[in-house]
Amino acid sequence: MTKVLISPGKYLQGAGELSNIGKHTKAYGTKPLIIISEGGYKRVGDQVKASFDNENAQAVFEFFGGECSKREIDRLKGIVAENKCDMIVGIGGGKIFDTAKAVAYYCGAPVVICPTIASTDAPCSALSVIYTDEGVFEEYLFLPRNPNLVLMDTDIISKSPVRLTMAGIGDALATYFEARACYRKGADTCAGGKATEAAMALAELCYDTLLDEGLKAKLALEAGVCTKSVEKIIEANTLLSGLGFESGGLAGAHAIHNGLTVLEECHHMYHGEKVAFGTITQLVLENEDSDTLGDIIGFCIELGLPVTLGQLGVTQITEEKIMKVAEAAAADSDTLHNMPFAVTAKDVYAAIMAADRLGRYFLGE
Repeated sequence: MTKVLISPGKYLQGAGELSNIGKHTKAYGTKPLIIISEGGYKRVGDQVKASFDNENAQAVFEFFGGECSKREIDRLKGIVAENKCDMIVGIGGGKIFDTAKAVAYYCGAPVVICPTIASTDAPCSALSVIYTDEGVFEEYLFLPRNPNLVLMDTDIISKSPVRLTMAGIGDALATYFEARACYRKGADTCAGGKATEAAMALAELCYDTLLDEGLKAKLALEAGVCTKSVEKIIEANTLLSGLGFESGGLAGAHAIHNGLTVLEECHHMYHGEKVAFGTITQLVLENEDSDTLGDIIGFCIELGLPVTLGQLGVTQITEEKIMKVAEAAAADSDTLHNMPFAVTAKDVYAAIMAADRLGRYFLGE
């Protein structure tokens, strides 16, 4: 039995660090392709360009097409070749990171990830989630190495919409429960082996940090300030969850998220918001004790995370519709089979409907 733990080459978190990106990346190359949204460029483009200029690096900026799809990856590979770029930098959110990592892999280049939000655990991982051009989950692309550098500028992240950081908590909330399921099953993790004790400890620390600091961080962010709680949540959402999910394993929560992507009415919801509901559904599958289940649902309600299908945008709930979600979640290629017991699409359907009813109960509906 081989145990494996993997991580980015360096994780760097602090106020104002995006202004130092040129200095932090000069060991990796001198002509970066910077993948960024048009809005992101307006906010930080001049700052990033000046930092690279100060290090005599020639930055090439390209706006992200909107989906981490094979078409978008191929388009950006062409730009790398055309401009002879020797490094890939992704600045923004989760789909930009996944795209940057995939492009770097296919081009054989180092990759630097610079989140402007703390909404997913994608930054640290050696994994890209590939979607169709329409935004439906297609496959996981497992990569041979993690990013060379993950750079978190807490000044920028703390100014992002509060809902995005809360979505990051929703994504990170699954980390411990999915790692626990994989550990019990003895399943291989995304790192390519069994979970180490270190990965399990990181996953549990992630969970404890979320419950201890989540509400305080939400209130601080709503007040427009970056406190120690906010700093801890940024680290939990990104580093602890990133290492915990990748070297601890994925199971039911993310499979149910992937199933929800087949419903067009859920496409406006953030990844972590769907994962939060997936976590509740996984706990129903496991028949988790009432106290823990109630704590998780109450925590999600406090943070504004969805606990019902209606909150996810599913206003007309039919057996046919939810069964499609369940069947997609139970696909042979997904991680539902890392649960420590056999799970069928019928089981998932029942758990989704029960989770929805529990959520409505706690909301007083």
